[in-house]
Amino acid sequence: MPKVLISGASGFIAGHCILEMLSHGYEVRGTLRDAARGETIKAILANHTDRIDALEFVSADLMDEPSWVAAARGCDSILHVASPVPVVQPEDEDEVIIPARTGTLNVLKAATANRIKRVVLTSSVAAVMSGNRDSGAFTDQDWTDLSRTDLSPYVKSKTVAEKAAWEYAKENELELVAINPALVLGPALEADYGSSLEALYLLMTGAYPILPKLGFEIVDVRDVAVLHRLALEAPEAAGKRYMCANGFRWFVDIAKTVKAEHPSLKIPTAEMPNLVAKIAGVFLKEIKQFLPDLGRVKAIDNSPALAIGWQPRNADTAIRDGAQSLVDLKIV
Repeated sequence: MPKVLISGASGFIAGHCILEMLSHGYEVRGTLRDAARGETIKAILANHTDRIDALEFVSADLMDEPSWVAAARGCDSILHVASPVPVVQPEDEDEVIIPARTGTLNVLKAATANRIKRVVLTSSVAAVMSGNRDSGAFTDQDWTDLSRTDLSPYVKSKTVAEKAAWEYAKENELELVAINPALVLGPALEADYGSSLEALYLLMTGAYPILPKLGFEIVDVRDVAVLHRLALEAPEAAGKRYMCANGFRWFVDIAKTVKAEHPSLKIPTAEMPNLVAKIAGVFLKEIKQFLPDLGRVKAIDNSPALAIGWQPRNADTAIRDGAQSLVDLKIV
């Protein structure tokens, strides 16, 4: 059986990638910063697979190249999912950018050292959607413009890391595929769900009295995992980027979808005027980072992913299942 290395194994997306690869006959080696968490994560994933014995964990640190060379030894391919994703943007952007870029290059160097042919990189639409497109859907040809002064550290980190990955792959004849997910929702597997479901959590716990006119392309985490597998297996995927999204929703529509399923929760459905949001953004950096996107519909072209067999769920399913998982796990 082929063995795949999956980095950041404790993460929201990586957990679902592990389950997807196990369900298709792969042996999986997951990396953790703290190997002591391995048994806990195994116990969680064992509730969703009957192949838990085909999963093992090793310790690796994004900033430590030798740990990745050792982790990748004996593997046939790599899904590099690990990346720093801050819930709150740091004052010093290098706290996010340096680990993202260095970690990505360390994983690719480990692939080269172990003669691994293909690496699938989890990037983000953050590396795509802050460019200079005024109309039409964003495609794999679009890139975030790093010369812009309104980019958050996270957006910069994903863009810098992916660009560095493509440069390395070209120079070292490595088969690289990038997956660029939008807002990833869908079911959490454990209470430590990371940052992806934070917007749902805050929505469901009354943190937002009123909602800004922001919208998001959405994708279900289970479908993100499937696209990683397809990108690994499809010969024609080598050297390509795949936009990973399946439906735009305004924040207020996300709120209404959740409220319809959980009417007892105090979920706001009123929309904040853009002028009020702009004034608030002067004082709150959590809002300021979103100001350029107020009122903008930013659509994504996912047709290349569909062409390799991807069949994603509806965005509303991702919203509902993500919210229900937070209830089931007693997080809200």
